[in-house]
Amino acid sequence: MPDWDPEIAVGPALARRLIDGQLPELAGRPLEHVAHGWDNDVYLVADAWIVRFPRRAVAVPGVEREMALLPLLAPRLPLPVPQPTHLGRPGNGYPWPFYAAPLIRGQELAHARLTDEARSALAEPLATFLRALHAPQLAAELGRDLPVDPMRRADMAFRVPMARGRLDQAAAARLLDLRAAAENLLASAAELPPGIPTALTHGDLHLRHLIVAPDGSAAGIIDWGDLCRADPSIDLVLAWGMLPPAARPAFRAAYGAIDEADWLRARLLSLLLAIVLAIYGHATADAALRAEAISAARRTLDD
Repeated sequence: MPDWDPEIAVGPALARRLIDGQLPELAGRPLEHVAHGWDNDVYLVADAWIVRFPRRAVAVPGVEREMALLPLLAPRLPLPVPQPTHLGRPGNGYPWPFYAAPLIRGQELAHARLTDEARSALAEPLATFLRALHAPQLAAELGRDLPVDPMRRADMAFRVPMARGRLDQAAAARLLDLRAAAENLLASAAELPPGIPTALTHGDLHLRHLIVAPDGSAAGIIDWGDLCRADPSIDLVLAWGMLPPAARPAFRAAYGAIDEADWLRARLLSLLLAIVLAIYGHATADAALRAEAISAARRTLDD
């Protein structure tokens, strides 16, 4: 069974029952299914509210963290993030919490078809956002009770073998074969010690979680279910996978000092996440995601 298969698929009838039964302000309003995520089903209500329903039990603690912390985090950040305002609890035939938040208008990076010029223009706002998110004071105030890198993203002894396995999987599927091109990166990353969990991090900041406005600007950052304390490198993935190489110096200048070991960890994670998303896009017939993820993998390996 693929990693993303649901334990509970929230279809329109169940979504309607849960919304009408628990979120009276949204009851009876137009409802549209907009996404099957890896861990959540997402509905749009009245073209104004996004409702996230966990599809798998493993996603529930992340949804609970979003409900508790995003309203506190949002005012501290320079880009919009979801702000849960309508909270649902287990009941009405569904065992997990869920929430509604005002819609962040735009589209996933994978579907925005940005030019290199538009991508480069995102370097500074993305870096400024991450600098604010990774501020020590924010971790001290909001991160005390968060899990510490629970997915071991900054642990290269864990992540490098995973990357090798995903590269083999992509090659076997004739999706793309970057095993030889990635060998130097894999070998270098394998020598790194685990990162130090000094920052409050998004935890899963890949190309599906940056929302882009129609003019190509950054509209917001979504899907905070992996919010945790970790080495800040785990959030620098998009600097490798989204940005053209010529735009990376602008990102680093706007973000501030980045240790070379952290920069290398981010590069390895960028490659791994891009390959995983390419495989996912291929399996789910999402041609735009597959193409963007393949480009991100190649971009990551481009100096």
